[in-house]
Amino acid sequence: MTTAVVDSARFRAALGHFATGVTVIATMDGTEPVGFACQSFAALSLDPPLVLFCPGKASRTWPLIEASGHFCVNVLAHDQRDVSAVFGRAGTDKFSSVGWSSAPSGAPMLDGVLTWLDCRVQSVVDGGDHWIVVGRVEALGEQDDQRPLLFYRGAYTVTEPAEPTPGILDNLITWSRDDDWV
Repeated sequence: MTTAVVDSARFRAALGHFATGVTVIATMDGTEPVGFACQSFAALSLDPPLVLFCPGKASRTWPLIEASGHFCVNVLAHDQRDVSAVFGRAGTDKFSSVGWSSAPSGAPMLDGVLTWLDCRVQSVVDGGDHWIVVGRVEALGEQDDQRPLLFYRGAYTVTEPAEPTPGILDNLITWSRDDDWV
């Protein structure tokens, strides 16, 4: 069997057609907060409550998160493009421009986010040029009704709120009814 060669630029462009939310994954490195903007975040399991995110293997922040053993996922709101931009850059004091407090684990919870999930690192799997980090959710923040910050085709975007369509979305993990999808 011959393996097809996939052009990396075309692959990246194809993946860009999948809209993602934008999060900031954060922890404490001793007494210093550290974090990075992350769009490769997803729900994994309802029972037990698991999430995943995928930091690049060249990430300077990931080893600090791994060493701490816990992290807070901060789900950004549509008006937090500036927060995403700051946390997406290397070498800056990312926390000097945003308010934050401590989650139960001590990891930073950013002000103004839609919600937060305080997690413990449960496992790490090799994923090519990224790591696949599975986190066990140990505490949750309140939820805000603002719209999320989304990333699509290389740019930030927002959607207009939509009315739920009963029955159509029953199999999605974030759907609020019991299901057998996961």
